[in-house]
Amino acid sequence: MIDNTGLLQDCIANSLIRLHDADVLHRAPGPLPSEFDFQKVEGMLLGLAIGDALGAPTEGMLPDERHSHYGEIRDFLPSRNPDLGALGAVTDDSQLAFWTLEQLLADGGLVPEHLADKFCSGHIYGIGNTVRQFIVRHKDQGLPWQLAATDSLGNGALMRIAPTLIPHLQMPHASLYADAALNAMVTHNAYGNTAACVAFVDMLWQLLAMRAAPSPDWWVESFVSVARELEGETSYVPGMPGVAGYRGPLWRFAEMMCLGAFETHAPVVEACNHWGSGASLLETVPSVLYILSLYGHDPEAAIVRAVNDTKDNDTVAAIVGAAVGALHGLAGLPSRWVRDL
Repeated sequence: MIDNTGLLQDCIANSLIRLHDADVLHRAPGPLPSEFDFQKVEGMLLGLAIGDALGAPTEGMLPDERHSHYGEIRDFLPSRNPDLGALGAVTDDSQLAFWTLEQLLADGGLVPEHLADKFCSGHIYGIGNTVRQFIVRHKDQGLPWQLAATDSLGNGALMRIAPTLIPHLQMPHASLYADAALNAMVTHNAYGNTAACVAFVDMLWQLLAMRAAPSPDWWVESFVSVARELEGETSYVPGMPGVAGYRGPLWRFAEMMCLGAFETHAPVVEACNHWGSGASLLETVPSVLYILSLYGHDPEAAIVRAVNDTKDNDTVAAIVGAAVGALHGLAGLPSRWVRDL
């Protein structure tokens, strides 16, 4: 394991990373159970890839349009890219997550410069705008990894963050949270983004240790409790007309949206249509948290709702899939999905 706590503190002190210092960055995560089953790690990683592959063929379609063409999607559809195979093909969500894992294993931990170079090393299927800009700045313009990212709320860091846990499984250390922040910073250096990635990594760690699904309110409370101090009082503005009056931090917006949907017992598709379910974390995070709050106890239902009821459905389903995979393990994922991936 590589201890990156000092590197993160240097980045904070020199205003290189958009992230506020907070207690979570100075504590180690709790130990995993002595009888910890590593098939939960398999579930986390394959859940991410399964969600990505289930959503990829209809990525970007609005839920009503998708349903009119395909009905309820519960299994893999043919890929839109023939180079990737007929069924069960993944996109940049899984590609960047597993590139992250490969680099972590090669280095024995996170070396941000090496991860930045890895992201520039080959063709990325379905690349997002923020990562494309990062590659131009780092590879083509020669900017160092600390300066190559943009101040982006895109969901391209959160979708790949799950493997960050792997080097810390045997020896929990505060560097887990430093690694999550620095991983995000490589491409998406925004307060809301770095904070969300740290919060989600903390949630994944707790899910790995759980033997049963948490209460529905745990998901939002857990995210907000970590992200609040790290993000602070930012001034983000959502894009959907129904929430256009909001200006403030991501963590508060996600909390408000999810609690409001709980109160009205809104179906996932209705709630996500209200705040949006595109590639901005202002839309992705509340969508993920609301789906997990309602269906975290049922991994198949959670992933199916993410695939069918959101616009950027491959990424939402990948993030949801990582969470339910960490909680329920490989055995909790439908065998047909694992077989056909």
